[in-house]
Amino acid sequence: MQPPLHAKPVIVCADDFALSEAVSAAIAQLATQGRLGATSAMVLSPRWGRDAALLQGVRERIGVGLHLDWTSPLAIGAGHGLSLAGAMARSLSGGFDAAKVTGVIERQLDAFEAQWKSAPDHVDGHQHVHQFAGIRQPLLEVLDRRYGRGAGPSLRISRPLGAGLKGRVVAAMGANALESALGESGRPASPVLVGMYGFEGTEADYAARVDGWLRDAPAGAILMCHPATRAEPDDPIGPARVREFEFWRSDAASESLARWNAAPVPGPAPRPCAR
Repeated sequence: MQPPLHAKPVIVCADDFALSEAVSAAIAQLATQGRLGATSAMVLSPRWGRDAALLQGVRERIGVGLHLDWTSPLAIGAGHGLSLAGAMARSLSGGFDAAKVTGVIERQLDAFEAQWKSAPDHVDGHQHVHQFAGIRQPLLEVLDRRYGRGAGPSLRISRPLGAGLKGRVVAAMGANALESALGESGRPASPVLVGMYGFEGTEADYAARVDGWLRDAPAGAILMCHPATRAEPDDPIGPARVREFEFWRSDAASESLARWNAAPVPGPAPRPCAR
């Protein structure tokens, strides 16, 4: 579907594809409805191999990227994972080993390409770890080596707009440094992120948040979401995932997009970072 003439392009990106059957099913349905422009896959999941097939019918209409993972139970099970607090502390103390980080990034890119049969359209991070010090530098080096300097996947700069203290903390973990490095390399990136909140509230609360994000988002912003068709008992944000899915598949989502003249467009980001 072509966006309306003069519409404001927004990349609605569903994170965590392949985390569970319910997450993958929700994302595939929303992509088919035309409500998404991108999704990011958790390739450490044993589901990635089978669930990738759910996106084959829409691969020309959405961007599919790597959700680089250091902090989920999947990453801990893979032997390199940490809690979010642990990853933040290691980043701030300079405790990541560059060679080990490089190996983890290479393995996740290998796992993505093995199933998708092409490079990811973008790379972002579960809990925004891709921009942490100690991870972002090896990530940029790996991307340049595999795909060419300034070529291949775009990157998400996690500088959330209007997300309060949580957003400021996320941005402080490396948004400016990543943007500076990308400006020098010429690799494309999305410099503005919306969609961050505490996963609390009702479906009506979420609808009001989306309306505000679409109102305030500049052209080319990423609006991240985390839908699922049902809540898994071990998922701490399971109920929020269901609320998000119910909103994005509803008429309320299309009405909100129309109200702010916003159109979901395929990722990756539409422009390189400014030098």
